[in-house]
Amino acid sequence: MLSGFDYYKYVIFEKYADFDGRASRKEYWYFVLFNALICWALTFLDWNMGLGIASTLYSIGMFIPGLAVTIRRLHDTGKSGWWYLLVFTVIGVIVLLFFLIEEGEPDSNQYGISPHTPGFYDTESDHYTDLV
Repeated sequence: MLSGFDYYKYVIFEKYADFDGRASRKEYWYFVLFNALICWALTFLDWNMGLGIASTLYSIGMFIPGLAVTIRRLHDTGKSGWWYLLVFTVIGVIVLLFFLIEEGEPDSNQYGISPHTPGFYDTESDHYTDLV
């Protein structure tokens, strides 16, 4: 089994702007974890160096993959990506968090096969075969 950082790399390099399919809880939450750690580190550097540009550029660059993996995570729970719009309401943030935490559908659904299917993370480079 590969590390959680491999999920982060998978989202960035293999699924950068892919809004189709499904993302497992592991894929989503490891992306969120490493994205937050990198953003915090860059913010800390920006504050100490007085630049303020590194964390801003990183955040802009991570907007699309973050949105894509969130929509794929919603697909895993059987919900449309349009549910993401709940983030713009106060109570909707709590509902969206619940959707992102809940277990995905165990079988195939209208958005594709389950991320727990053997070989789901196979890519052309075969770096992600063991991620499940």
